[in-house]
Amino acid sequence: MASPHDSAPGTATLDPAQLIAEARRAFFTMFGFLCLIWAVQVANWAMDGQIALQHGILARRASSLPDLLTAPFLHLNWQHLEGNSGPLFVFGFLAAYRGVRKFLGLTALLVVTSGMTVWLFERGDVVTVGASGVIFGYFGYVVLRGLFDRNLIDSLIGLVMGASFAYLLTTAIPGTPGVSWLGHLGGLVGGLVGAWIFRTRTSEQAAATVPAATADPAQAITPSVPGKSGRSGKSGGTTAGSRADLLKELDDLGL
Repeated sequence: MASPHDSAPGTATLDPAQLIAEARRAFFTMFGFLCLIWAVQVANWAMDGQIALQHGILARRASSLPDLLTAPFLHLNWQHLEGNSGPLFVFGFLAAYRGVRKFLGLTALLVVTSGMTVWLFERGDVVTVGASGVIFGYFGYVVLRGLFDRNLIDSLIGLVMGASFAYLLTTAIPGTPGVSWLGHLGGLVGGLVGAWIFRTRTSEQAAATVPAATADPAQAITPSVPGKSGRSGKSGGTTAGSRADLLKELDDLGL
């Protein structure tokens, strides 16, 4: 997970060793995800596509609600899977390289937002399957994450990805036959919301509001001992000055 440093309040960075470790986990996580959906497609192909038809999402059918969890792993044919594999790996890796546990939470959110959008609003006579809704969610998350985290590197990555793949947004609006634009739109909205929900929260902002005098409790209660150097030279000087003033006033009074 991200480890905050003192570069600037509210900014979180990763130690280079941690960054490499998280990137390695992200790579193998996405590689495993791709292996899984390709293995599922082999089984689906062997059964003439019946797995996808039986476990895809059918709108507004209570019996199809569990299919929200299976639909992202299913594809109608090899061309469908091939078209999704590259973007899934790229955007999934970029979404995961700062923390796989956070990435898994994000993925669960995208499965729900994309699938529920299809279940609520799609026509009742079509079956919807595919990882593209999740891909759109990763895309939205990557584009906005750097802004919420106030992280320069992630902001630049989001800017480049947004500019390079803005054309993808055309499939999140009605008009492309055979494409579930509702699934794409639901995933995209989930990714944008997820960038805020899973933003990096640091303790630096809270620490910045603590007065310096109370930042170290031990220092605040350490007494000044005459003849010894205390932790605060100012405190010792104040005590000695007060005693000298008192002695001078007594001397002026003839005491």
